[in-house]
Amino acid sequence: MTSPGNGIGAKPKRRRGSRGGRRHKKATAANAEPQAAEPIAPAAKPQAELETKPKRRRGGQRGKKATADAGPSRVTARPPLTTTRARTPVTGAPTEDVPAPFAHPAEYEFARILDFYGITWQYEPRSFPLRWEQGHVTEAFTPDFYLPDLNMYVEITTLKTGLTAEKNRKMRLLKQLHPEVNIKLLKKRDYLRLLSKYGYGPLAPEQVPEIDRVLIPVTKLQRRVGELGALISHDYAGKEPVLIGILRGVICFMSDLMRSISIPAAAVDFMSVSSYEGNGSGAVRILKDLDENIKGRDVILVEDIVDTGMTLNHILEYLQSKRPASLRVCTLLDKQARRIANVPLDYIGFEIPDEFVVGYGLDFRQRFRNLPFIAVLKHDLLP
Repeated sequence: MTSPGNGIGAKPKRRRGSRGGRRHKKATAANAEPQAAEPIAPAAKPQAELETKPKRRRGGQRGKKATADAGPSRVTARPPLTTTRARTPVTGAPTEDVPAPFAHPAEYEFARILDFYGITWQYEPRSFPLRWEQGHVTEAFTPDFYLPDLNMYVEITTLKTGLTAEKNRKMRLLKQLHPEVNIKLLKKRDYLRLLSKYGYGPLAPEQVPEIDRVLIPVTKLQRRVGELGALISHDYAGKEPVLIGILRGVICFMSDLMRSISIPAAAVDFMSVSSYEGNGSGAVRILKDLDENIKGRDVILVEDIVDTGMTLNHILEYLQSKRPASLRVCTLLDKQARRIANVPLDYIGFEIPDEFVVGYGLDFRQRFRNLPFIAVLKHDLLP
């Protein structure tokens, strides 16, 4: 039945069992104003406009009203452009779950790769003003990452053309105003190539699945080798020491160390040895002896890694029998936790934990020598 004087056509029968917003669904759909084109409470909508909306619509509009009222409460204010966010440890969780402070999975993925290679990074550490009006900054640009080791800012972008074009515009303006700033705009394929260019191993960590983590990254290796070369150059000023390397793991370290020594001339020689269990106490067999005569000369024995010290102790005794003027040891890695023999180490690159490491000349079954960093091998691969 139609209520008298209400000016509305025949009212549809009430559907039994309907509740809430479903009670007058058909009538509301026929008489309500179109709402499909209006977004639900966008973050940019002025508060005054939100307050002037009708308080309530009958029927099915009740659910939409609740959604519209809840919209502004979900909006999170963007932090000030000058805020510096602290580095958050990356655990290796799937990139679909993006933790704070990252705003996009691509940023989180980039941070995970940087951590894999041991590269120091800062997230959004600085904002660069781009435009001013009446003395106030009206536009600024905050790059996603800063890499102190490379002195480089990195902005990560996606494949969306409009977003990339806007970031390119800001970067052109940034370079005009701040030409001293080194900044790169990178897509995923670009930043993997960038890391490869700077010597951080293969194009992606997943290409070396046997590696658990990078223990000593490239930059730290090169810096420390340079420091060792400077120390040797100072201690042997006016002398011509003989560098003796123990093959084969020492090849990368030996090559870089030689180039870091600034004294005029230093002879180079190599030995190859094999340790075996002979009489129960362990022994060393010399596979390749010296070509140089070291009698009366200053000798530096160069090792890739010293762990138990048993093999090194035998080699030192053998070299002392050749009566050099002096004999010192320079090792890249010192695994003190496994030490048995008390051997003297005069120059030490890094002390490392009791882990099986590969890379930078060190191998596992003749693999991984070419990695430019020192990495820890996954335990499940070891015998």
